[in-house]
Amino acid sequence: MQLANYLFFTTHCEAALGFYTQCGLGRVVEWMRYGEAGMAVRNETLRGRIMHARFEGPGALFYASDNDDAEPMRGSAHLLTMDDRVQTETLFGRLGEGGVVTTPLGIQPWGAFYGKLTDRFGVQWMLNCPL
Repeated sequence: MQLANYLFFTTHCEAALGFYTQCGLGRVVEWMRYGEAGMAVRNETLRGRIMHARFEGPGALFYASDNDDAEPMRGSAHLLTMDDRVQTETLFGRLGEGGVVTTPLGIQPWGAFYGKLTDRFGVQWMLNCPL
């Protein structure tokens, strides 16, 4: 068994995945678009948008797509366990561009360097770096 998150966007999945690639999280390794290769389109506003994408990077795997019935992303977050404080700071800064930091990076009571943010696409990220 393996657990992987599936992110649902309304119309900006491709932009979000491009942003995550620029941040250094990994890259899209597979994708399909609505209306291509015989894929049905039940809503014309989705034509050409991402129907399914697989995103992979070192230690990261998640899926994403555009959906006209997507709900705001709440109640879930990606937790990245990092092994280098400088890399944690760099990635946190990149992911936070245009987003909202909810817990600034800092040493936490459990003894780790940790911070939490919601990126510009509404996805929550928690970065934890044991010291």
